[in-house]
Amino acid sequence: MDDKYMSKLSPTVDFWAGMYLVIIAILSVFGNAAVLVNAARRLAMLKAPELLTVNLAITDIGMALSMYPLSIASAFNHAWIGGDTSCLYYGLMGMIFSVTSIMTLAVMGMVRYLVTGSPPKTGIKFQRRTISIVISAIWLYASLWALFPLLGWGSYGPEPFGLACSIDWTGYGESLNHSTFIMTLSVLCTFLPCVVLLFTYFGIAWKLHRAYQAIQNNDFQYGNVEKKITLMAVMISSGFLLAWTPYVAVSLWSMFHSKEQAHMTPIVTLLPCLFAKSSTVYNPFIYFIFQRTSRHELLHLHRLMFCCSHQANSPAHGGKLEGKLVQGPDETCVGLMGDPGRQSESQMIPVG
Repeated sequence: MDDKYMSKLSPTVDFWAGMYLVIIAILSVFGNAAVLVNAARRLAMLKAPELLTVNLAITDIGMALSMYPLSIASAFNHAWIGGDTSCLYYGLMGMIFSVTSIMTLAVMGMVRYLVTGSPPKTGIKFQRRTISIVISAIWLYASLWALFPLLGWGSYGPEPFGLACSIDWTGYGESLNHSTFIMTLSVLCTFLPCVVLLFTYFGIAWKLHRAYQAIQNNDFQYGNVEKKITLMAVMISSGFLLAWTPYVAVSLWSMFHSKEQAHMTPIVTLLPCLFAKSSTVYNPFIYFIFQRTSRHELLHLHRLMFCCSHQANSPAHGGKLEGKLVQGPDETCVGLMGDPGRQSESQMIPVG
């Protein structure tokens, strides 16, 4: 076997790295499978922006199923299994799923920004067809970047510790081909999406601040739901960025210090890689926590709206309710939902 595919770690470290990956793989598969099953059960009720969360779950479970078994087997084998062919496959899958994930998060930030209303205007409503087209474009974009190394622009290679494969970051200073590929990839698939996330969520925070000021004396049901949905997206995006930042930092260091890489301890290159893989685990837990609480608030809000609507249309209560509305809002509805005359203010923050 080629020496570059031999593990640079001790057998003990390889064993515990393998055990860690087993746990990560199990949690990721079951957690994201639960998200997909839950989405399938309520497919007709899914809002258009929720399709992006489903797409994120697909990328996480796809990474766990297509990549982790090979890493686990190689860790227990104390050497990479399959040589150049499996290394190429692993790098290809890693590129597709990682680029798809970060681009999905960037689009999720933009969609949340556009959906969130800014008084006195309401947010944009997205159709599921539109989001589906955007998701297809994301997968096409990621696949294109994954194919570039196969077409001769850039290349895949083993990680310094020998138990995984990715873009050959150390080739940055060796040729113009590698340099242009890595730099373009870094800008378009890492830094630009991160900047989009940063600006969109700052923009969302400002919109929500203005919206809460506009409805501070009104019902908070719409605002609370919107806040939780946005917070869920922020937490998922922040978790992804935190998980991948150490790996990106080490990769960038390898780019500009390829001659000094031999002095870097293999364990230093292993830990960021293992930490990055944890990004596929916690998204399902964040999704279920926020999705459950938001759904309960939405159901409560819909019941209240139905109750007041039923009272308004009831022959027995119609005249009585109409008389009350002339003098002032129905006390029951005001207490539960806010002043009907000011509902347009509360709806400045759309739920979808």
